[in-house]
Amino acid sequence: MQFEFAGALAVADGRYLARDGGEDGEQSVLVVETLGAPSPPSRRRRRPRQAEPGADPSALPLGRATAVRAFEPFDSERDAAAWLEGAAEDGETADTLVAAGIVLLNRALHAHGTASADPGVHELSPERAVTVRIGYGSGEEMVAGRFTVARDVDVWATGASRRRRRAEELRPQERVAAVLGGREQIDACETLLLRARADLDAGRTREAALQLRVGLEALLVELRGALADPGHEENMAELGARRREAGDAANMALQGELDPERERNVRELIGICERVLRRRRVLRG
Repeated sequence: MQFEFAGALAVADGRYLARDGGEDGEQSVLVVETLGAPSPPSRRRRRPRQAEPGADPSALPLGRATAVRAFEPFDSERDAAAWLEGAAEDGETADTLVAAGIVLLNRALHAHGTASADPGVHELSPERAVTVRIGYGSGEEMVAGRFTVARDVDVWATGASRRRRRAEELRPQERVAAVLGGREQIDACETLLLRARADLDAGRTREAALQLRVGLEALLVELRGALADPGHEENMAELGARRREAGDAANMALQGELDPERERNVRELIGICERVLRRRRVLRG
């Protein structure tokens, strides 16, 4: 999978070997390169210059990230071509491949932000990419971010279409205006649960469990009686009854990785919390 984003990526250009499940896990390679980068700015501080009204916007470099599956190689180019044809035609397969590629990139971004102690490094989504491609190639081509054959993937026509419909349903632009205009505020539980979802989707289940515990407690307080709706009351009652599960998962996360039962509980509880928040957004308009 290959993603191209407007602007340079936070991770430095290079090739990064990644393994799933420790040193003996399946290997992948992440290739990061910056295309069309302008000359680096002078380190000497300059006085602000006069800006020209109506000047054209500055040209941006292109950040390219190629996620290469370095295990289970194809026996022949014919097999590779057949795989690509099937993957390009099957929306679910394309979704899976896009998700795996962006997870690898976000692992690198998360590691960079942590290593540099920079809270401004954010993870990316396929919808923010200028171009998304899927393809195959030789080892030399892949580590150079090149393909033998590739197909462009329209992420808005696959899994992203569902996310787009949900975004349209929630009308985020209207709420942005309300928040900026001081007519509405963002609850603490929304921020905490959004972080829990990001951690869960990135495979950071320990962090997700810890975020869920405080996010759930905040939601139970902030959204108590927020809606006169049977579905809202039912979900809030379920969350109240299962709050111990969130606490148990968080306590286990402090000691190490979650077992399957605790991880399943975390997924279910985050989903219910999101349902509560989504219903409030839709019903309140």
